[in-house]
Amino acid sequence: MPGVAPTADPAPLDGQLPASVTEGAAERPFGVYIHVPFCKVRCGYCDFNTYTADELRGVKRTDYAGQAIAEIVFAAEVLTAAALPIRPVSTVFFGGGTPTMLPASDLIAMLQAIKDTWGFVSGAEITTEANPDSVDAVYLQQLADAGFTRVSFGMQSAVPRVLATLERTHDPARIPLVVQWARDAGLGVSLDLIYGTPGETAADWRASLEHALAQHPDHLSTYSLIVEPGTKLARQVRRGELTESDEDVQADFYELADELIGAAGFDWYEVSNWSRTPELQSRHNLSYWRGHDWWGVGPGAHSHVGGVRWWNVKHPAAYAERIEAGDSPALGREVLDAGTRHVEHVLLLTRIRDGLKIADLPAAARTAVAGLIADELVEAKAAIGGAIVLTLRGRLLADGVVRRLLDD
Repeated sequence: MPGVAPTADPAPLDGQLPASVTEGAAERPFGVYIHVPFCKVRCGYCDFNTYTADELRGVKRTDYAGQAIAEIVFAAEVLTAAALPIRPVSTVFFGGGTPTMLPASDLIAMLQAIKDTWGFVSGAEITTEANPDSVDAVYLQQLADAGFTRVSFGMQSAVPRVLATLERTHDPARIPLVVQWARDAGLGVSLDLIYGTPGETAADWRASLEHALAQHPDHLSTYSLIVEPGTKLARQVRRGELTESDEDVQADFYELADELIGAAGFDWYEVSNWSRTPELQSRHNLSYWRGHDWWGVGPGAHSHVGGVRWWNVKHPAAYAERIEAGDSPALGREVLDAGTRHVEHVLLLTRIRDGLKIADLPAAARTAVAGLIADELVEAKAAIGGAIVLTLRGRLLADGVVRRLLDD
């Protein structure tokens, strides 16, 4: 979750939603995100809402599953009171933090609470993130036996020097082990990589990509490192101890990733994500980009239902206090107006391979399409078929494409 919450209206303590959320609800899939805010150590680049043991102010990790389950019960009451149709859950994603710092039994108990509350669609996608050094074969088998279908390992790099800069604690040699354990358990495998770490060379990045591809994962995510204000990494860059990668280097690294991952048989389906087949795409992440409904459980978690977005208090202690009092843990929320929803629709759908329907643009904005094709930012064939689909160059300049579609 982002380190800074948006500025908006206070969220009501009873969590009540406006009547507008029911419009079109039956056609929108429903997912659940569970944020587990615990980490063994805080990585220097991390701006997510995570806490090490000495930052918890007396909060016990052993209490967390019960608190999350209480929010799930609260969520069901709020959705029922809003007269929303009962929708079985399509996707569940445990993120963090490091969800697998908790015992497998805790993750299983939270998953069971979701199932008991809403049920699952047939073939529901159920994912957890994991650090490579936070699981073993027994742990992964327990998750698979309980209904988990995927695990997303935070590999980040295969180069020890780069991992040390990022303050990641795992040994790259462990990646083949955890991938094999996940495979043996019957779990799908995704690997997350980061490029543009200070001091990382093109040879380093190639080595990381090749190591990841050698594991034959189902799915790969590659994210450019952003030096977030307030992090240890930002202070190191400011003091001149590390040099931040420039945009040209990061673009070169992205192009190398697209080349190698594509040659290995993967297709991109979102700017930062590739899968071996369409069936192996992350359906949970696609639900964000497509504007579906989801309830975010846990400290700092964000939710979206029918054009209403809200976010929970960030610290686990404040979250526990709200839950124990029977109040909504939400701190703030916003009801998106038509203009904001259009901006988000363009911003999000432009990033995915399925693309943005040109018919969804106002007439004035459609005039920008020809120029985007001429500038080799948008695929001409897709545009003729009625969709905005980014070229490789367009993916590198996606924000600029969005601005042109919104400015015209």
